[in-house]
Amino acid sequence: MVKTFRYDDVPVLETTSGKLKGYYYDGAYIFKGVPYAHADRFQMPAPARWEGVKDATSYGFVCPLMAQDTPSAELMVPHRYWPMDEHCQNLNIWTTALDKDAGKPVIVWLHGGGYFAGSSIEQTAYDGRNMCVDGDVVVVSVNHRLNILGYLDLSPFGEKYENSGNAGHADMVAALQWVHDNIALFGGDPGNVTVFGQSGGGMKVADLMQIPAADGLFHKGLIMSGVADEQLMPSCTGNGAAIVGAMLSQLGLTDKDVEALETIPYPQLVQAYTKAAPAVAAAGGYVGGAPVVNDWFLGNPLQHGFRETAGEIPLMIGSVFGEFAFAPAPFDKKTVSEAETKAAIAQVCGEHAGEMIAAFREAYPGKHPSDLLFLDRVMRVPSKKLAALHARCGKAGTYLYNFTLEFPMGDKIAWHCSDIPFFFHNTDKVEVCAIPDVSEELEAKMFGAFMAFARTGVPTQKDLPRWDGVTETAEPTMIFDRECAVRERYDDKLYALIDSILPPFNLMEMMASQNVQH
Repeated sequence: MVKTFRYDDVPVLETTSGKLKGYYYDGAYIFKGVPYAHADRFQMPAPARWEGVKDATSYGFVCPLMAQDTPSAELMVPHRYWPMDEHCQNLNIWTTALDKDAGKPVIVWLHGGGYFAGSSIEQTAYDGRNMCVDGDVVVVSVNHRLNILGYLDLSPFGEKYENSGNAGHADMVAALQWVHDNIALFGGDPGNVTVFGQSGGGMKVADLMQIPAADGLFHKGLIMSGVADEQLMPSCTGNGAAIVGAMLSQLGLTDKDVEALETIPYPQLVQAYTKAAPAVAAAGGYVGGAPVVNDWFLGNPLQHGFRETAGEIPLMIGSVFGEFAFAPAPFDKKTVSEAETKAAIAQVCGEHAGEMIAAFREAYPGKHPSDLLFLDRVMRVPSKKLAALHARCGKAGTYLYNFTLEFPMGDKIAWHCSDIPFFFHNTDKVEVCAIPDVSEELEAKMFGAFMAFARTGVPTQKDLPRWDGVTETAEPTMIFDRECAVRERYDDKLYALIDSILPPFNLMEMMASQNVQH
């Protein structure tokens, strides 16, 4: 099929920041690297302004990382690496119509990577073209400040740094404000904006619900594998007096020299932080790396509760079966015997192996019992808690899902990020998703449910079973798999048994043992 590229006849758009020139390709108008704000280091973002016509045909810089990326697990999660610069406040747009009256739903992507890494184009599955064309929506992806550039509190050192601990989140609010003010030019409805994100991006969705400055800038949210409890992701409280003071000391500076941190080369700043942080953290002090709780950001809802306004935003919340189990199984599920399977589980669960297998089979009929060894203990239970908390607000729908598909890599269970291509309608870009007679059908169901949710706040899809919202008494979960089904509290017993038998889960130890880099 011949694809069409156009540039010359694509109109220049007059935004609140200046004039933009994008291009057209294969059914979509595309604008890349659009500046939405500008900010000096540790400062709040100010609206972007430029003279002349801004070329929007190249992706913009992404935020610098504190450590070199090392490609790993690329077959499961293929990545793209891109030039970095601190002035990374830019976004990308895909749309099918440059018509201010089109009123299409707007979908804004917040990337993963915790609060310290990642970018809007980091994964090949983040491309917005298919979602835009097949969903008839406007897609936006956002870059913002991360790590010590986005989340280091210098407020004890002067009013100019009052909210530096939330600079990265302030960037996102600025991006949403730019979308609100300009997206109609791209055919979008500023009154129907859905934010969605995976992993750290999912956390950002929940965080935005806790920021009064973001009120009215988005109207629905999808949180994908982005809910963690206090044990995994404790609230960032306190202030930066100790960590910033220790960094200054590492640099041979004093508190009076704090402004020097604004211009010190980024690698040198990272080195000072890396040397200073362990001792401060060991003493129980604030070391940043996440949004700081203050009057601007009211904290993770699992620890601080939802604001009343947040309860008015419909939410989809979900996780995947295996989450951080990236390592391959140590045996072939097709040939391993029942006795060998029980012995492997007994190495972890001891005398409770039989009991655990029975509970697993009840929760996941059809799955191999050895999958129990890789079952997610990071996101599923906190996701259920967050859904219940949101449902108690009683003002908007709350919908739970669990992605449990197996992939043709030794019958590999679903891993962290494996649902992204399905929601983006991008399984054609991720080779491992090429499962004949499975992927396209499941993708259509998941993508269709998401697009329905973006339009109406309800993920109805004609090819899916009825999917009711969570209430104070009910917890239906949509199972996305070769056969999709809605089940009620199907894994409560299993997780209760796991928690009664096994010690608390330690994600860092597990990832270190698998040498996982994500």
